[in-house]
Amino acid sequence: MPIVYPTSSLPALGCIPESSALDALFECKNRDEVKVVSLGVSTIQQAAEIVELPPDAEMILNAFEPGSLTLILPAKEKLDERLGGNSVAVRVLSHPSAKALTGITGPLTATSANQSGYEASADCIVAAQSLNLPKEAVLQGKCVGGAPSTLIAWNVSDGPSNATKWTVVREGKISQGEILSWLKKQT
Repeated sequence: MPIVYPTSSLPALGCIPESSALDALFECKNRDEVKVVSLGVSTIQQAAEIVELPPDAEMILNAFEPGSLTLILPAKEKLDERLGGNSVAVRVLSHPSAKALTGITGPLTATSANQSGYEASADCIVAAQSLNLPKEAVLQGKCVGGAPSTLIAWNVSDGPSNATKWTVVREGKISQGEILSWLKKQT
């Protein structure tokens, strides 16, 4: 059974990254299986166990508010397609409860805890109720709400077609302008 846990933005719906657990999560969320979900990790070192880290991954994470970026990176080993297969989105969680949880369990899915197509609540209990999950499936906590994390992808090729090392896939807490400004300072 998936669980709801707090993050620095919105409650996350979490499960271990295994096939049967993902089946339950996608059913609970009523999510189309072609829509990939991200993984939350407690530290950058935990992320390095599942994805290849580019040299400036830690730098870009440290340049912005903790938990505000989700990085799409090459998987060390191909994962379930619902996690992206060869390209996996990982978010180093900053909420103390989420960090403690993933420190114990290892990586957990970090998709928003809401029915697909519906707005997410900032309250973990309300989010769990909207997904018909029992109280036992909730790590209580209120989240600040607002925009989700900004999703950026590492451009694996260093060829001339890549103007930057990172591409903003979804703007969230951090604007595309802020990312581009940071990148410009690195060159």
